Amino acid sequence: MLPLRDINRTRNLPIVTILLIIINSAVWIYSVTLGAGFESFIREFGLVPKNIINNPITILTHMFLHGNWFHIISNMWVLWIFGDNVEDAMGKLRFIIFYLLCGLGAAALQVGIGFIFGSSDIPMVGASGAISGLLGAYMKFFPGARILSLVFFFFFVSFAQIPAIIFIGFWFISQVINGILTLPFAGIGGVAWWAHIGGFLTGIYLCKKFRIYPRRKKVFIVKYH
Repeated sequence: MLPLRDINRTRNLPIVTILLIIINSAVWIYSVTLGAGFESFIREFGLVPKNIINNPITILTHMFLHGNWFHIISNMWVLWIFGDNVEDAMGKLRFIIFYLLCGLGAAALQVGIGFIFGSSDIPMVGASGAISGLLGAYMKFFPGARILSLVFFFFFVSFAQIPAIIFIGFWFISQVINGILTLPFAGIGGVAWWAHIGGFLTGIYLCKKFRIYPRRKKVFIVKYH
C-alpha cells in the first residue's frame, strides 16, 4: 500500500511540518554536493552506536540525514501526509518537541539492537524514526480518518480509502515482522526496522500528553421563579 494523501482537513497551516521538510531537504542537497565526502559526512553526523558517548550530538543530527533519493523522498512524503494533522492537534511547539522525542525513542531502541546483534559500528540516518512516532499519534488521534492509497495485489493496482487504524496498524505489524526476520543480518546494515518500532511506540505512549484539548465553555443557567 502506497499512501497518496489523507482525507482529514487541518485548521491551521502546518508551519513546523513544512519547516522540517525544508531542513531535511536542504541537508540532503548539501550532502550530495559533497561527492566523495558524502560517506564521511554520514559517518560523522549519523548515529553510530559505539561512538555515541564521544559524539552525542549525533543523537539529534542523524534525524536530518538520508542515504539516497528514495530515502529522503519517501520520508518527506509521509511526513507531509501525516504531520500536518498531528501538528494541528498538538500546536507548533509541542509538535516539534514530540517529533524530536520520538526520534530519540527510535534511536534508543535501534542502538540497543545494534549492541546486542553486532551492528554497533553502522551509522543510522533518517527521519523515519521520528516520523514513525507521528504515525502512532495519528492512529490514536484520527483512527477513522481515510488514507487514499494505491494498493498493489500481484498484477492488479487500484485506489482505496483505508481507515488510518488499519493502514497504520498493518504498517506497524510489517515493521515488527521485518525487524524480527532481519535480526540475524543486523551486522550488515539495511533498513532500521527497530528504529521505526521504537519511534512508533514512543509516539503511542506520549501523544496524549502532547495533545491540546479545547477548553469546555462554561454554561451559566439563569433560573426564573
